[in-house]
Amino acid sequence: MASEGPEYIPLLPGSPRRLSPQAGSRGGQGPKHAQQCLKMPGPGAPGLQGGSNGDPGQPCGGESTRSSSVINNYLDANEPVSLEARLSRMHFHDSQRKVDYVLAYHYRKRGAHLAQGFPGHSLAIVSNGETGKEPHAGDPGDIELGPLDALEEERKEQREEFEHNLMEAGLELEKDLENKSQGSIFVRIHAPWQVLAREAEFLKIKVPTKKMYEIKAGGGIAKKFSAALQKLSSPLQPRVPEHSNNKMKNLSYPFSREKMYLYNIQEKDTFFDNATRSRIVRVKLRNACINSLIANNIYEAAYPLHDGEYDSPEDDMNDRKLLYQEWARYGVFYKFQPIDLIRKYFGEKIGLYFAWLGLYTSFLIPSSVIGVIVFLYGCATIEEDIPSREMCDQQNAFTMCPLCDKSCDYWNLSSACGTARASHLFDNPATVFFSIFMALWATMFLENWKRLQMRLGYFWDLTGIEEEEEHSRPEYETKVREKMLKESNKSAVQKLETNTTECGDEDDEDKLTWKDRFPGYLMNFASILFMIALTFSIVFGVIVYRITTAAALSLNKATRSNVRVTVTATAVIINLVVILILDEIYGAVAKWLTKIEVPKTEQTFEERLILKAFLLKFVNAYSPIFYVAFFKGRFVGRPGSYVYVFDGYRMEECAPGGCLMELCIQLSIIMLGKQLIQNNIFEIGVPKLKKLFRKLKDETEAGETDSAHSKHPEQWDLDYSLEPYTGLTPEYMEMIIQFGFVTLFVASFPLAPVFALLNNVIEVRLDAKKFVTELRRPDAVRTKDIGIWFDILSGIGKFSVISNAFVIAITSDFIPRLVYQYSYSHNGTLHGFVNHTLSFFNVSQLKEGTQPENSQFDQEVQFCRFKDYREPPWAPNPYEFSKQYWFILSARLAFVIIFQNLVMFLSVLVDWMIPDIPTDISDQIKKEKSLLVDFFLKEEHEKLKLMDEPSLRSPGGGDRSRSRAAGSAPSGQSQLGSMISSGSQHTNV
Repeated sequence: MASEGPEYIPLLPGSPRRLSPQAGSRGGQGPKHAQQCLKMPGPGAPGLQGGSNGDPGQPCGGESTRSSSVINNYLDANEPVSLEARLSRMHFHDSQRKVDYVLAYHYRKRGAHLAQGFPGHSLAIVSNGETGKEPHAGDPGDIELGPLDALEEERKEQREEFEHNLMEAGLELEKDLENKSQGSIFVRIHAPWQVLAREAEFLKIKVPTKKMYEIKAGGGIAKKFSAALQKLSSPLQPRVPEHSNNKMKNLSYPFSREKMYLYNIQEKDTFFDNATRSRIVRVKLRNACINSLIANNIYEAAYPLHDGEYDSPEDDMNDRKLLYQEWARYGVFYKFQPIDLIRKYFGEKIGLYFAWLGLYTSFLIPSSVIGVIVFLYGCATIEEDIPSREMCDQQNAFTMCPLCDKSCDYWNLSSACGTARASHLFDNPATVFFSIFMALWATMFLENWKRLQMRLGYFWDLTGIEEEEEHSRPEYETKVREKMLKESNKSAVQKLETNTTECGDEDDEDKLTWKDRFPGYLMNFASILFMIALTFSIVFGVIVYRITTAAALSLNKATRSNVRVTVTATAVIINLVVILILDEIYGAVAKWLTKIEVPKTEQTFEERLILKAFLLKFVNAYSPIFYVAFFKGRFVGRPGSYVYVFDGYRMEECAPGGCLMELCIQLSIIMLGKQLIQNNIFEIGVPKLKKLFRKLKDETEAGETDSAHSKHPEQWDLDYSLEPYTGLTPEYMEMIIQFGFVTLFVASFPLAPVFALLNNVIEVRLDAKKFVTELRRPDAVRTKDIGIWFDILSGIGKFSVISNAFVIAITSDFIPRLVYQYSYSHNGTLHGFVNHTLSFFNVSQLKEGTQPENSQFDQEVQFCRFKDYREPPWAPNPYEFSKQYWFILSARLAFVIIFQNLVMFLSVLVDWMIPDIPTDISDQIKKEKSLLVDFFLKEEHEKLKLMDEPSLRSPGGGDRSRSRAAGSAPSGQSQLGSMISSGSQHTNV
């Protein structure tokens, strides 16, 4: 090693278990070469002064090979860094090349041998002229590796090979030296212009051209109204640059290296924004199997960087800080969201989520107003409600049958006066109107979302984009390889050995068939049925708790008067706790069930996960409410012939005012509890606890720490400490469940939209703060819509029509009142309605042992009353269902049919009246196509004209012509082209 010439270290296939310590600095093994060597310069190598003409890829035999190194820059963390480099947290060590992506991994060196093998450092030349460190020459030779060391060495080799492949793909890398016993290493990735241009053309990324045109608003009254509305809402607009010019739009066209004269390329480093650059690098990483490496713990994380700190005291402004100040703070809750800036920073997928959430929240405003009006109508008419007045009138003296056996006494109906009056607040004719309104509201919301989605697609240049090619998931590839191995085919085994690091689409014979997936499908079917049965069992357990607790409390005179309130409140709280616990369990179970299905692509995995999680969480959240709404009190029986759950425990029945009030209590507590505890406390508290745990873990972890580095952490260090982004499924799911609470049972709880609105005002800023301050920056994903979530919303909207129809017809007293008023009332009023709903029972026919013990009732009872439509004891068929019962039942079914068809017809009418594509957007799309053709013709004409002019045939002119034809941007840009810096336009949501 003392010689002047470079030393070659041969890299052979396989994973040797006896390595020289110098092998730690060698290049990775290329995937297509049986043997490769990387140059290790000696101390006197001529390239130490920073020259970049050395050839680090010379093979052992002197043959030419690829001129690339595994890593461009090795940086020593202990080496002093200039102030400029410290302040440039988004760039390489040279403060010029931007960090587009970061790979992170944890390493652990052989502690006993580290001091022997690395007593000092010497400079090593790298391919781009940067200097790094290499081990001293002449260190001890071979080192025996233990099992953990062998695993770490194997991971190191895979990382080197992967990084070598990235270099071959044109990316530039930089990372720190592994100069500690253990720690985290960050591989910074920079995509040069050649890679960005090539991949942007391949991905057909639309970029703005030099042409801008004016977006003309509609004329007449609509234009004046829009201008007045914009002026009034100006205090609500966020102060972001994207707001400054929403009347001009750049003509966009997919990037092409042959047509670079179309684009306003002022600086190549800033032509593609950070989100686009990281998206291009992510595609390269995905093609190189980064997902498989992360799944196998070769790397711990892969993420793009945030645009600096959001709370830095410096005056320099970045998009992250701007989002924090104008969007991610609770103090700006009254402002519109800067949707275009959100899309620019996080990508279209996350931008569409927040646009949808903003539209949903704004649509809750009119429904909340109507809900409050309906509630106030109930409050205003409570004194005019004849049935509740009759129930509260003590002169009527309706003697009711005992509510339980033995310990319960006869009671007067007037004692339930408070429940009857409270029921009128929600059970009145206005709730029927509100149910119809909410069904139409759901339809209008979905239609307006489709229109907004098209509008955003136009402004964000999503029209006509092609879906990105989906790659196989690592788990799918592993399953395919296991299948190949089981077939005991020699060629398949050889293919497995040689392609362990390759990924991509398999051949047709390698794909998993339904027979391979059948065990997973069977497990899914059985597990989902078990989970649903478990949910129903828990609901039944709560029912048993209510029955037994009511019976126990009835034995005590002190608690007898508050039995119903106590049982209802405690049962609802138990239901809420169970729902919160099962929600977390079902989310994990749904993910596990989806994994054993082995979906091929990430999109298929996400859709199947969403369906399973929604099904389980839907059943979990709504099964207690469905029980109260449609089943409670329907299977009680009658006095003398009650239905018993266990020996001596009767099935519970509704309150004298009906089950609607209890349904309202159940719905409100579960809805508010989920929003308060799950959506807010969990979202705020759990991430903070995780962050604290990671911080404590990092502090207590063994290993050296760099005090200077800890005082001035780099952006990749700061982002690594944040929570990884796990997708939008939890965010959508909680809003979808809330949408169900707002629409499915709104007839029983008109104030549901109000509480949903209050929650969402906080939820928007809570999610915003989480994305800006607590999560690593997600990959920018282009998509045209919200996917399967729209179908789920549409399904809930249609199902809500049916559920509200049954709530009004069966749970409330709306239909019995109408039938009595128009068929049985003598004067067309509701006088006598309460007496009409009560049947008689002869107390002498009570079963032995069920009569009240030590009755304290102030008069002797011969007949007691119970709520049902049955024949009296003196009728030929005593206690059979009366004609009124069948009449009311048929009226209820008729109402369900009429209500459902009427609302469905109105929904279809609204859908037909509101076009999916706004007229102005449709016109602008046609105009944009025409302008694009004219722009092409004009630019081509100018290009040919420049090439044909004799004056351009001079050397200088020829250079300019060739430069123009080659696609480089002209030095003197027109005023029109310079206006591109304003970025994309903002759309109020």
